Amino acid sequence: MARGFFITFEGTEGSGKSTQIEILARRLIRFGHSVVTTREPGGTRFGEQIRKVLLSVQNHRLDPRAELFLYLASRTQHLEEVILPALRKGRIVLCDRFSDATLAYQGFGRRLEMKIVRAAGDYSVKGCSPDLTLLLDLEVRVGLVRVRERGRRNRLDREQREFHERVRAGYLRLARMNRGRIKIVEASREPAAVADDIQTIVDRLLKGRRPANI
Repeated sequence: MARGFFITFEGTEGSGKSTQIEILARRLIRFGHSVVTTREPGGTRFGEQIRKVLLSVQNHRLDPRAELFLYLASRTQHLEEVILPALRKGRIVLCDRFSDATLAYQGFGRRLEMKIVRAAGDYSVKGCSPDLTLLLDLEVRVGLVRVRERGRRNRLDREQREFHERVRAGYLRLARMNRGRIKIVEASREPAAVADDIQTIVDRLLKGRRPANI
């Protein structure tokens, strides 16, 4: 059985990742693919418990190093319990954030030493890398307005704008460094237009490959 495809979605707050994953999953399933949708932090029972800690506004004094290791702990369990088993079965995995998020948020955003962040991140995933990463790029001010409009804000949503600007700049730098894997999608448009662009990119990735379960 052929290995499946691992597709990750990245972006700053309010960029529409969850919406686009849902749209893409429906389209892929309609075309006969077997699809798994998941998220980070989270994706497993253990990971969802960590997610509550990381996003709780009560933990506003969480040390950046502790934050880093919590994300990596969630990711390691997620990889072993959900992502790798699905890929071995030939399924398409759509994941809301993965290792690029750690580089963007803890490396560029928190300004932890990038060499350490990268090394710890690589160790946590044992060299597993997405086949494709879709970076939904959006001006920070627009994303933060979207977050406010949807209601309750979590710990990361409440960070200063300067933090989110560093995260966005970090994502764009990662995209320049990984042009083959990371594709930038302009996310300020209507969801349907963004989804069409994503479908075109994904179709190129899947071209010539039949779903493993057919």
